[in-house]
Amino acid sequence: MTTTLLSIFLGIGLAASAGFRVFVPLFAMSLAAYYGVIPVNDSFAWVASTPALIVLGVASIVESISYLVPFVDNLLDTIAVPLAGVAGTMVMAASVADLSPEMTWALAIIAGGGAAATIKGTAAAGRAVSTGTTGGLANPVLSVGETGTAIGLSVLSIFLPIVAALASVLVLVGIIWLVVRLRGRLQRH
Repeated sequence: MTTTLLSIFLGIGLAASAGFRVFVPLFAMSLAAYYGVIPVNDSFAWVASTPALIVLGVASIVESISYLVPFVDNLLDTIAVPLAGVAGTMVMAASVADLSPEMTWALAIIAGGGAAATIKGTAAAGRAVSTGTTGGLANPVLSVGETGTAIGLSVLSIFLPIVAALASVLVLVGIIWLVVRLRGRLQRH
């Protein structure tokens, strides 16, 4: 039971991280599984393979660098919202242990995909507000923060999954608060 709960917290933390960068938590999971730090669901054993590690590492770097380019970042947000949901679902399904396939996928879709898509959608709205208020000049700063959060939350998820799940909730609440505040400020001007 403890292993199952820890695997759920791991999945929630990694899914929330997918809301900031789609490939970073997948790469972190692949790296941790490759070195035997975390187990993965048997049907996701490929995540621990060398080819997956290389592809996900390159994809993480390309994605993170691409977000530094103003207006390209807005385009990426458009396609990344649904991809984040898929990535969140995938990391949750890969990490959950000792549950039936039905329960695993229900949890993965609702908690994993839901957390990732909600965070990505909220972050994309924040970037749109930033683009509108600064002409995109502040977006690279936001992008560095998002990448840093994705890396930090992924590492925290792997080593302290309960703390990461709680941090994910706090990050989501903070982002929603910030976007609401910025939108209110934008509407007043």
